[in-house]
Amino acid sequence: MTDNAVPDFFRRLWRLPEAPQQRGRKSTLDVDTVVSTAVRLADAGGLEAATLPKVALELNVTAMSLYRHIGSKHELLQLMMDAASHVPAADTNADDWRTGLRLWALDLWGLYQDRPWLPHVPIYRAPSGPNQIAWLERGLAQLAQTSLGSKDKLSALTLLSGFVRQSALLHHELEEGREPEQNKADSERAYGAALYQVVTAERFPHVSEMLAAQALGEDPEHDDELDRDFTDGLELILDGLAAQIAAAAPRQ
Repeated sequence: MTDNAVPDFFRRLWRLPEAPQQRGRKSTLDVDTVVSTAVRLADAGGLEAATLPKVALELNVTAMSLYRHIGSKHELLQLMMDAASHVPAADTNADDWRTGLRLWALDLWGLYQDRPWLPHVPIYRAPSGPNQIAWLERGLAQLAQTSLGSKDKLSALTLLSGFVRQSALLHHELEEGREPEQNKADSERAYGAALYQVVTAERFPHVSEMLAAQALGEDPEHDDELDRDFTDGLELILDGLAAQIAAAAPRQ
């Protein structure tokens, strides 16, 4: 692909040189300034604090002037997501694919805890920016020594990244919905106790059995940023991937 064939969005995403401005006053803004300002606003006040009008106000320019550098509000979100998704250095001491992929997922979880607005960004397209591709590269590297084909490796990472993203969203939303000063374990126990009063074994036998076993809120020691539901689900996915890798291994 020639440089001229690169779409404008990819030029901005990868910070490729843009065509020189032909006429009019030279802009004092650039893509980096607009995107870094939007990320800073989102870090401080969430995604709703980083709209184009609010970014323009922060930069003391008109919202229309931003369109010289940002194609649309959707494009701004994609640029923000990539700029904010820095990849931690991979742990070169990982002994196997499972350890490496677990660390990959935990680092992605940590990114979403540091920047809770990130998983709220709608996904309008496949990973395209340099940071997103770096996450993909690191994930693929963990599976490089397995017998999985490229399509299966990509499917595994798509499933895993989607699980981390959805888990982070659920974690943040449930946290926002709890009563002030109420921790996760207490909230789950209160929910289970209330539900147990209205759920009957005749109508919902399996739910009733689960509630009677007091499975909710049973482990307050894990009421921390490494949500137990997340870590348990992560191991379940890795178990399934382990079975797929074993099935794909060439027979001796």
